[in-house]
Amino acid sequence: MNEFTTVLQAVLPVFCLALAGVILRKVEWLTEEADASLMRVVVNVLTPALILDKVLGNTALRRPENLLLPPLMGFGGVAVGVWICWILRKRLGLGSDKEERTFASVTGIQNYGYVPLPLIEQLFPGNTTGVLFVHNLGVDTAMWTLCLIALGHGGWREWRRLITAPILAIVGALALNTVHADLWMPHFVLTTAKMLGACCFPLGIVLIGATLADSSRELRQNLGLRPMLWSCALRLGLLPVVMLLAAHFIPASRELKQVLLVEAAMPAAVFPIVLARHYGGDRLTSIRVVIATSLMGFFTIPIWLRLGMKFIALGPE
Repeated sequence: MNEFTTVLQAVLPVFCLALAGVILRKVEWLTEEADASLMRVVVNVLTPALILDKVLGNTALRRPENLLLPPLMGFGGVAVGVWICWILRKRLGLGSDKEERTFASVTGIQNYGYVPLPLIEQLFPGNTTGVLFVHNLGVDTAMWTLCLIALGHGGWREWRRLITAPILAIVGALALNTVHADLWMPHFVLTTAKMLGACCFPLGIVLIGATLADSSRELRQNLGLRPMLWSCALRLGLLPVVMLLAAHFIPASRELKQVLLVEAAMPAAVFPIVLARHYGGDRLTSIRVVIATSLMGFFTIPIWLRLGMKFIALGPE
């Protein structure tokens, strides 16, 4: 089996799960009223369980370089992305200041959770998933600071939103990992965490698909090709090059390079649609960016993963 086929087989299940979410929403088996409760389960129960399962016993996370550099790279990647989009926003003819700010905030942050997670699990099984979670500490910090600043907000109230169940789970699991808790914790606890964690990304991606199905209704009424095309050019064209160059030249661990490779190929994150709605952004612009990059990502993700593996000299172990 060649490398491209391996990458494609890792990508296709993610899009099939998202498509299942779209279909479930269309036939009204997954209603909008159910979204909030299901998402609370995903965020507050399934994600912490998955983190516990992937961090405990992870030898890569007992090395200092995998505790310090990943969150810095996570924060830095979003900072560079938002900065580039911010600098260019006035030259793209996007419309009002609100639309420009939203474009910079949403296009600048890549999907860092439920889409890269299954890809890493399939392409680089083992310790890399745990490093992804540590990397995402930096991404979360950047989202609740830099992305909100781009939208025109910020302050202590937003910083407090970093205290979430997944982040607390990461910190707690890292502490337990340093004392080799996987060797003395009751086996049923570890098994329960593994079983709950296995439900996390399938349900999360199905919910993402349902959210995109809802957003597409608004998009059909006002397509707006300019922000869609520019978001694809930046998020799926320029920014992957920047992130792959960083992964190539920065003296990082193999696990972190694998994380950066997958993150570089990602479309825009979905959650900033919520940020735009609640923090004074233009919600339709955020929908355009997310849907355009997600659909185009179906074609570009396998290409960037394949090129990136060769450029960074990585491959499935």
